[in-house]
Amino acid sequence: MSDEQTPPAGRREPAAGTAAPDRSGAPLISVRGVDKLFGDFQALKGIDLDIHRGEVVALIGASGSGKSTLCRCINRLETITRGEIRIDGELLPEEGKDLARLRSEVGMVFQSFNLFPHLRAVENVTLGPMKVRGVPKAQARAEAMDLLARVGLQGKEMNLPAQLSGGQQQRVAIARALAMHPKALLFDEPTSALDPEVIKEVLDVMTELAEQGMTMLVVTHEMGFARHVCDRVVFMDAGEIVEASEPEAFFTNPGSQRAKDFLGKILAH
Repeated sequence: MSDEQTPPAGRREPAAGTAAPDRSGAPLISVRGVDKLFGDFQALKGIDLDIHRGEVVALIGASGSGKSTLCRCINRLETITRGEIRIDGELLPEEGKDLARLRSEVGMVFQSFNLFPHLRAVENVTLGPMKVRGVPKAQARAEAMDLLARVGLQGKEMNLPAQLSGGQQQRVAIARALAMHPKALLFDEPTSALDPEVIKEVLDVMTELAEQGMTMLVVTHEMGFARHVCDRVVFMDAGEIVEASEPEAFFTNPGSQRAKDFLGKILAH
């Protein structure tokens, strides 16, 4: 989708009372020397990436470039072959209670929603806080109702996923991630499975989260969102980070031929 096809909500500025991304301290998410192999295929090659508190980073590149794999590795849905990942200074372990705790602090929103089909919207949102954090049912339900209202789903709380549009299901998924009070959110192509007419309603929720200071890593093909909402664009190709820069610099004057070729193809349609 071209930059022109996705009307931005306006270049992101910190909302009143919201601090700009804090790049002075230790990064909230730190990736160092990460390799990922699937058999003989190397999906990630020496990835170094820092994401600071309040920063919104767009991870872009052609299909198969390693974006989703990196996103899944940060949440340890995929184990890494070499390197290390730290969340708020803590080394991300491979398994165990510490992994579950750290994973709960980094919410994940998937391309395919991953809602439980037999649970109503409010139940999908309450399940994590109750099971993982031990939040009492009444408290979890009250927070879920507030979060569903926050993402524009008043009156849909008792609907099953099959009774919701794709855009509404994805907003339930965002509310579900927020219910865990995460330090950061990872979005893995959150609009790619949606019909064009409902993409904007999901991007609007994400833009609002960005304005409120949520730390976010967004794997996306939505160039308008990347350019006008994100603080930084990270471009990947063939399992490597080729370049990273502020959005306007990247889109107007990319520093690598691979990025120029990518933008030439994606912005021409």
